[in-house]
Amino acid sequence: MNDPITPTRRDFFHWGMNGLAATAFTSLLCQETEIVAAPEDARTIAPKAKRAIHICLVGGMSHVDSFDYKPELKKFHGKSLKTNEEVDLFFGQMGLLRKEDWKFKPRGMSGLMISDMFPHIAEMADDLTILRSMESKSANHTPALFLANSGFEFNGFPSMGSWISYGMGLENESLPAYVVLNDERGAPNTGESTWSSAFLPSNHQGVVLRNGRQPVRDLFPASELPEGTDEATRQFIRSINQQHLHRTGAEAALMDRLKSYELAAKMQTSIPEVSSFAKESAATQKMYGIDEKQTADMGRRCLLGRRLLEKGVRFIQLFSGGPVAGNPRASWDAHENVKENHTIESGRIDKPVAALLRDLKQRGMLEDTLVLFTTEFGRTPFAQSAADKVGPGRDHNRYGFSCWMAGAGLKPGMAFGNTDEIGWKAVERPIPWHDFHATVLHLFGINHERLTYYHNGIQRRLTNVHGDILKEILA
Repeated sequence: MNDPITPTRRDFFHWGMNGLAATAFTSLLCQETEIVAAPEDARTIAPKAKRAIHICLVGGMSHVDSFDYKPELKKFHGKSLKTNEEVDLFFGQMGLLRKEDWKFKPRGMSGLMISDMFPHIAEMADDLTILRSMESKSANHTPALFLANSGFEFNGFPSMGSWISYGMGLENESLPAYVVLNDERGAPNTGESTWSSAFLPSNHQGVVLRNGRQPVRDLFPASELPEGTDEATRQFIRSINQQHLHRTGAEAALMDRLKSYELAAKMQTSIPEVSSFAKESAATQKMYGIDEKQTADMGRRCLLGRRLLEKGVRFIQLFSGGPVAGNPRASWDAHENVKENHTIESGRIDKPVAALLRDLKQRGMLEDTLVLFTTEFGRTPFAQSAADKVGPGRDHNRYGFSCWMAGAGLKPGMAFGNTDEIGWKAVERPIPWHDFHATVLHLFGINHERLTYYHNGIQRRLTNVHGDILKEILA
């Protein structure tokens, strides 16, 4: 029976303290408890990448208007696509074929064909590894976005960032291993499940950083505390947590929670420091487009991403597109008009993403940093309309689309795989998401078949029971 005078751990949480700092002093408990780690034999490959930054385009970018040049579309413009196959279309309508909305040009010494939709990224063509034969299992946003991030079409499975955090561990104990930076217009339609650690230990889930004075919610007390109060509180918590541990022993869920409080205490110092651009030159901030209304949001996030990478964060995820109430097209979902939609969306991210690549390269960081640029699926080479006219929109296309990678361990200035002559389906080395994920893990020195976690009677992994490494794109 508990002493009625001595407060218990439950009493303390019932009273409530402002901010995560109130429960921060837990390092001794964490040191005394075994933390679940990835299998030792999972890292049997010499790693090329130490860290990654993932730009995830929500809604479905049109590959035939950006990175997959299909000159045959001009010839077939206005004609119908003859097929007896049953196809998966979101709106169920197959309109007439139509040409691209942007002009393509050969770029850099490599001559990669990239359209004028991304003029700044095109300048970095010789550093890109373009994958032109991606394919997905779903043409619907939510399952397709889950699949791209976790390898499964449903929620409840760990994201790629969580698996990398689990496999690689912390490099900087004052910052999370996995950070998420959402579009100022909102989070992706899949919500927090997109960066969930699911059944992996909760310290591997993505930590969302926001704009403003409080990048992390409840990181600081709501009001100023008298001097010495924090330290006294920590000593008190240390005492009751030791009592609780002595009475009940270690519990996995409790230790995960305590680990998060310990990190929160350290983040009170590290987050304000890394999120301040005071030491960044005016030229650097201008390069990222922070001084321009159109690019300011993505520019700030790309620059913050670079600073977080420098401080040892393993995986950073930047979302482009955040559908909000009343504006479901605040993303790359260009059903009505590709030219109009993609001009807005590419204008928001083109300059900042190119600046990120250039900045990483000039700092020597691109050699061991992996940059990923993905979208959940592409868009059809035909218009989304009735069969008697060529409309300006395009439907979802899961059968073939483009993504790109850059940096650590990759052959730069190349395109791999191919879609058919009109950009409809992947025909040359189709790349499912399991192969993409297997290759990313390989670049981190992780064997995707051995990075597992036992859950509900199954040794789960990011690539499920699939996955082939794209050896042709490795340097």
